[in-house]
Amino acid sequence: MLLRLILCGALLGLNGWASAQPQPQRACGHLRSAFYEYGALYYKAADGSWTGIDKDVVDEVARRLGCTIEAITDSRVRIWAGLNGGTVDMSVSSLSTPEREKFARMVPYLAERNYVLLHKDVSASIRSMDDFLADPNIKIGVIKSFRHGKAYDVWLDRLRAQGRVYEAPDYEAMLRLFKVGRVQAVMAISSGWYPLLKQDQMNGNYRIMDWAPPKDVLVGGLILSRQRVDEALATRISHTIRAMREDGTLRRIFERHLDAELASRLLHF
Repeated sequence: MLLRLILCGALLGLNGWASAQPQPQRACGHLRSAFYEYGALYYKAADGSWTGIDKDVVDEVARRLGCTIEAITDSRVRIWAGLNGGTVDMSVSSLSTPEREKFARMVPYLAERNYVLLHKDVSASIRSMDDFLADPNIKIGVIKSFRHGKAYDVWLDRLRAQGRVYEAPDYEAMLRLFKVGRVQAVMAISSGWYPLLKQDQMNGNYRIMDWAPPKDVLVGGLILSRQRVDEALATRISHTIRAMREDGTLRRIFERHLDAELASRLLHF
């Protein structure tokens, strides 16, 4: 009997010791991340493969957590519908709003500003949002479902009321409207207009106007479906992004696709 008690005590001690040891993190399995084409965030490389800031961030999160994250490419409208309907696990470089928070969580990884790109033929007298509003002959293109910050969104609603806003399904469609003269301006963040500097058709054909208040910064990040990604995994993803920022990985990713100055700005979130 004494020997049995001693053995039981030893086993209980071993169990207690084992439970106190750090347990390996569970891999996050298979997820589907929806991407949308936009400037340096997500674009086709010379060999036809997809690349960009958003893809590099997701790939690094997958590597660190041991996930398989399947990439799909779609329009922003369908992506939001999929997140809301529970058919998409996550998406990228998204802004949080009270409506979106009802069905998704946001994990920030970049800060941006919106700019107005004016065609070179637009009068030099157009120097502000009020100047733009006062000229009924100029129109602007945006991507449907995008948010642009408080000041720009109020301004765009006033232009919509005048029938002066064209809603494009994606970035390329918006740029086509600009190139053919259907609109005389487009909205773009810095990681959106930066690649345009390298395009012969666009270089020198526009002026970049910064009309938003200095504090009107847009914080974008991974958007995680509440239906498909539980809180524990969302927390692990958030910790991973934070570690990527602290160890310089985010900066290195940004600098692969932007110049050093713009890359630095994206870290101010």
